[in-house]
Amino acid sequence: MHGKIVTVFGASGFIGRSVVYKLAKCGARINSVCRNIEKAKFLKTMGVVGQITLTSLDVTSSKAIAQAMKGASIVINLIGILNQSRCNNFNAVHCTAPKKIAKTAKLLGVKAVLHVSAIGADPQSSSEYARSKFAGEECVRSAFPEAIILRPSIVFGNDDSFFNKFASMAQFLPVLPLIGGGKSMFQPVYVIDLAEAIIAALNTPAAYGQTYELGGPAIYSLRDLIEIILKETNRKVSLIKLPFWLSSLKASLLELAPNPILTRDQVELLKMDNVVSCGAKTFNDLFINPTPIEIIIPSYLNKYRPSGSSMAFFIDQFK
Repeated sequence: MHGKIVTVFGASGFIGRSVVYKLAKCGARINSVCRNIEKAKFLKTMGVVGQITLTSLDVTSSKAIAQAMKGASIVINLIGILNQSRCNNFNAVHCTAPKKIAKTAKLLGVKAVLHVSAIGADPQSSSEYARSKFAGEECVRSAFPEAIILRPSIVFGNDDSFFNKFASMAQFLPVLPLIGGGKSMFQPVYVIDLAEAIIAALNTPAAYGQTYELGGPAIYSLRDLIEIILKETNRKVSLIKLPFWLSSLKASLLELAPNPILTRDQVELLKMDNVVSCGAKTFNDLFINPTPIEIIIPSYLNKYRPSGSSMAFFIDQFK
C-alpha cells in the first residue's frame, strides 16, 4: 500500500474517515472524493503535507470520475445513503454511481476496486434499500469482475448513526419503541475493524473477485442493543413493543422530516436479521479479530449520561 495512489469515494463520511486514516498510516497517497471540500479539510491532518488531496465532483459524470481516478491503482467506493431525498435516491447512489465508478476504473486500467455494500443486500427484499444494495453489487461485478465486495452489518464508532441516535433519543423521550417487538438481530462491526478489513482485502490476492460479510464477535437483538445503550448512558426509559404495521404507519409521518429518524423502508429492512450468513467469507478469512461493542461504546456514549448530556446529535436529526 505504501506509495500507491488510492481514490476513495465517500471519503469524508463516517466510514470514509477511518479508511483515509488507515490508508495514510500505511503510506498511501489518497485522493479523497467528498461532497463538500470545506467540511472535509480535516482529512488532510491525517497525513503528511501533500499526502491527502480533496476532490468534489458529480458522481453522475464519467469524465469527472475519470479525473478523480487519475494515476490511481486502487479505487474504494464507500458512497451510500440510509434515506432517500429529492436530490439522492437509492438507485442513483447505490446502483448508477457504483456502476460508473467500476466501469471507469476498468477502462483506465485500475488494478483493484473495492466496493462496500451491506449485509442484507437481497434482490427479493421488501426493502428498496436492500434491493438497491444488491443491484449495486451486480453493477460493480458486471463492470469489474475482480472487484472486492464487503458487506458489513451495522457499523459502530464515535460518530455512528445507530448507538448515538438511540442514546440521544433516550435523553428526551420517556419511551423508546421496539420495532417488530425488538427481535431483529444485528452483528455490529467496529468502524476501525472495517477499515482494516478493507486494507487487508486489498493486500490479499485471493480476495479479488470475492464477497465478504463482516460482523462483530457477537449477535444481539434490537432490544439487547437498546438495553445496552440505556445501561451505558444511565438512562431509565420504558421500552414498548411496536408491531411492524404500526411502526410503518408512524414512519409514514416521520419520513416527511428532512432527516427522518425512521422511514417505512427501514421498517421493512428490520424484518430481516442483519447477521453474517452461514458459509460466507468473514473477518476470519482476512485474519482480523473483530472488536466487541462493550469495549468501544462507553468511550463515546458517556456524553449522554445525566452528568454530561449533549443535545447536539438529537438536534441534528431534525435539521
